[in-house]
Amino acid sequence: MVFRSAAAAAVMSCALMAASPAAAQDKSATRQGFTLPARSGKTILVFRPSVNVGAQSTGGMFEPKADWTDAARRNIDAALVERQAALGNKVVFAPESFGADAERVEEYTRLFSAVSQAVIQYQFFAGNRLPTKKRDNKAGVFDWSLGEGVRDLPGAKDADYALFIFNKDAYGSTGRKILQIVALLGPGLYIRSGEHAGYAGLVDLKTGDLLWLNADGSMGGDVREVDGAKKRVGQLLDEFPGSTAPAPDAAKTPPAPAR
Repeated sequence: MVFRSAAAAAVMSCALMAASPAAAQDKSATRQGFTLPARSGKTILVFRPSVNVGAQSTGGMFEPKADWTDAARRNIDAALVERQAALGNKVVFAPESFGADAERVEEYTRLFSAVSQAVIQYQFFAGNRLPTKKRDNKAGVFDWSLGEGVRDLPGAKDADYALFIFNKDAYGSTGRKILQIVALLGPGLYIRSGEHAGYAGLVDLKTGDLLWLNADGSMGGDVREVDGAKKRVGQLLDEFPGSTAPAPDAAKTPPAPAR
């Protein structure tokens, strides 16, 4: 009985951890007072997306897969190029960087991911808002930053804003799927099989302020496939400031019949 109780408690803990991102009430936010009309003449610098794809082990650990990641990176890059003209302003891709510049870009990409996760946890999910941050976590106030160091990134001096994209997919292994079924049929608990997170953010290259963020811990589309990557990029850039592109599923919705 003790072993069963401990096992049930462990499974419940995993279920709650897996379910917590999905409980977020919001998925996007814009810094108060910021607007970016289409054709404003502003330049947006796009840094190469951080893409990680792998399997989720039975215990929930991420196991990277190089071939899946390479395919996903190619597909996401191609989908971004295809969508470039619909972002509403001048969009340029950051120059290829080497040495210290490459390390700096990698550091800020990781920082962007960490800030995005903090926004999801402590602002989008209202139940986790910190009482000590009386201003930053109130509804209608979005005040996060990557710091002024972004102005030194490659290509930054010739642009107004930077677009950072982070994407991570963990596809549930056979063992993970079996555990999911056993937990559901046994103690009746839900365990997530697979995790699909994506964050896209627009950053002011003069101040480092995060101006717009679209962050979701449960995105769709299999990025290992061309069509799936297009869907994912559409979700990442949904409601992008100044964008002239339709919503990700709008093209699939047939027009209303004429009366």
